[in-house]
Amino acid sequence: MDTRLSFIFARRSIRLYTSEPVGEAEVYALLEAAMAAPSARNAKPWHFVVVRERERLRQLAQVHPYAQMLGEATLGIAVCGEPDVSEYWVQDTSAATENILLAATALGLGAVWIGVHPKPEREQKVREVLRLPENITPLCLVAIGHPAEEKPPRTQYDASRVHYEQW
Repeated sequence: MDTRLSFIFARRSIRLYTSEPVGEAEVYALLEAAMAAPSARNAKPWHFVVVRERERLRQLAQVHPYAQMLGEATLGIAVCGEPDVSEYWVQDTSAATENILLAATALGLGAVWIGVHPKPEREQKVREVLRLPENITPLCLVAIGHPAEEKPPRTQYDASRVHYEQW
């Protein structure tokens, strides 16, 4: 593992959190990192819904079969895209999501990506809880908080998946 990239290898899916809230400065830093992501033609089709209300976090945990950790997280961010703005909205919002995850790790926070798109039933339920306009599609939810679990850094490098010059 190249230690210069340790912040990437330290990024792990964290699903257990303490009750300590995520501060405003950290929320701003996470969103600033998200919006530093690359975007096709610089269209920036992303929108972010910051969720801190305990009841709304619990509602999201209830409507998504794999989002139980949101019920205990102190912060959730719904990463959404505006398909009318860019045909590459999925790639752009995915890059923004990865930046959130890496920034959370760098800030000493734990986070996990919870997929929503392309499951229409999940999209609709998240849309209802967050009152999203019809032209906005939720890509994912990110549960964030101060970690109550530790996972060691790792790489999942697999040389058999690397091809040079051609297949």
